[in-house]
Amino acid sequence: MHILIVEDESAIRQELRLLLENALYRVTALDDFTDVPEQVLSCGPDLVLLDLNLPGESGFDICTRIRASSEVPIIFVTSRTDSMDELTGLMKGGDDYITKPFQAPILLAHIAAVLKRAAREGTEVTKLTHKGAELDIARGSLSFCGQVVELTKNELKIMHYLFLNKEKIVSRANLIEYLWDNQVFIDDNTLSVNMTRIRAKLEQAGMHDFIRTKRGMGYSI
Repeated sequence: MHILIVEDESAIRQELRLLLENALYRVTALDDFTDVPEQVLSCGPDLVLLDLNLPGESGFDICTRIRASSEVPIIFVTSRTDSMDELTGLMKGGDDYITKPFQAPILLAHIAAVLKRAAREGTEVTKLTHKGAELDIARGSLSFCGQVVELTKNELKIMHYLFLNKEKIVSRANLIEYLWDNQVFIDDNTLSVNMTRIRAKLEQAGMHDFIRTKRGMGYSI
């Protein structure tokens, strides 16, 4: 697996390079920070270790630009320990956030976990079916008897989780936790609003009572 390091402090950059090479990763370490997103895209790594405090463009902005055209996993490795920085990094599209000074085994474990998750998502089925309905994850839509329902990002994530757990009861707490793990930041009230909107769309497509509420337990399809 190929890892790209974007770190302007030469000592840390060299430390990361040696650590990753000893772990048998192929490593590229940038020392020119002009148009980093373009260098990332042309390099085609399997994962990017990205510092926040870089000369010129910040790591947040670099992540945003990369995310405009690539889903390459990004782990922020930074000395900034503020929880709001971590939240911002995740909302910008980062996959993980590690603070310096880091412990080598922990950093390697986080890298392995992110790579494993990315590999699993890369082979994920993009169409799921249940009771005559088809959820098209790539298109963000749900179809039933020739009727197509367009879903928002939040609605798609909710339906995806319900389809993955069809014939099972999904609790509201588990659903919210799943959404947060997939960088959809909603609370209990927002979930209720989204469920109401989804049900209205399904009703219009003739999918009556497709989502069932189990009082005090959760939802099922």
